[in-house]
Amino acid sequence: MIIVLKPNLTKRQENSVLREIKKLGYAPHLMRGVARTVIGAVGDEKKNPSLETLSSWDEVESVTPIQKRFRLVGREAHKKNSTIKIGKHVIGGKKVQVMAGPCSVESEKQLMETAHAVRKAGATILRGGAFKPRTSPYEFQGLGEKGLKLLAKAREETGMPVITELLSQSHADLVAEHADILQIGTRNAQNFQLLIAAAKTGRPVLLKRGMSMRIEEWLLAGEYVLANENPSLMFCERGIRTFETYTRNTLDLSAVPAVKQQSHCPVVVDPSQGCGRADMIITMCKGAISMGADALLIEVHPNPSEAWSDGAQQVTLDVFRKLMRELKPFIKAAGRS
Repeated sequence: MIIVLKPNLTKRQENSVLREIKKLGYAPHLMRGVARTVIGAVGDEKKNPSLETLSSWDEVESVTPIQKRFRLVGREAHKKNSTIKIGKHVIGGKKVQVMAGPCSVESEKQLMETAHAVRKAGATILRGGAFKPRTSPYEFQGLGEKGLKLLAKAREETGMPVITELLSQSHADLVAEHADILQIGTRNAQNFQLLIAAAKTGRPVLLKRGMSMRIEEWLLAGEYVLANENPSLMFCERGIRTFETYTRNTLDLSAVPAVKQQSHCPVVVDPSQGCGRADMIITMCKGAISMGADALLIEVHPNPSEAWSDGAQQVTLDVFRKLMRELKPFIKAAGRS
């Protein structure tokens, strides 16, 4: 940390700041300039209290961290890109992975029809919601444990690993028992106890960006997963809330290279939640691949007009097949497979 002292301090005032820095477990290095005195404080912020409390002192003008606050997800600690192995598939490698399936698991027929169709079209991971976070308590909340069992059955039939959302700490072991990847949704992106519970299951965690979350906050939320000894973290851009009403959210594709510059973890893009419009999914997927996304998370339904949740953003089976065909030249141009 860099602590800049206010001008015209007495020696006694300087020493009081130095003593406090040492008390908090850091080694202070005093640097006197013409107009300001600066203290460089060296120490382990993971073990010691934060020096940012010094900013409230009358003697201190500013406190600035010289290292990023997210140490484990950052590239300073891990220069090379991380990869996550899910069954026989690798997320973050050369191959772009496609996670596809219904927003909500509604029935065995609906799920199995979708699972077989998306696998045949080229999807590698099956998505589906068993527990659904809904804005209104009167909307469909998901099939719960029954939905998890149907997802597990679909995995047996298709050989596709499963990703589904974890909503509650009390469900962590149950969901981890049936799913291969745990998704933390936008509403829970800063539910730190839930992130810890997800990490402790040992399952890979897909962390969606909070709808009003800055990238630094998103990366710090991801830090909770790695800090709890789970190295398998991926970030998912799913759109942020802006003043625009034409789309449900504003899909921030600039977040893909931004996160990749800052972090070694794989980046996934969810265009379905990102714009909330099925007619824009193909275009947004092409953009995501062009920006360097490692995987896509796409909502697919046999008959979106009859979907129990978010039908407007789910593509049909035919559109998904068209999407997979049209993505090929973009994947090739991006140097991926």
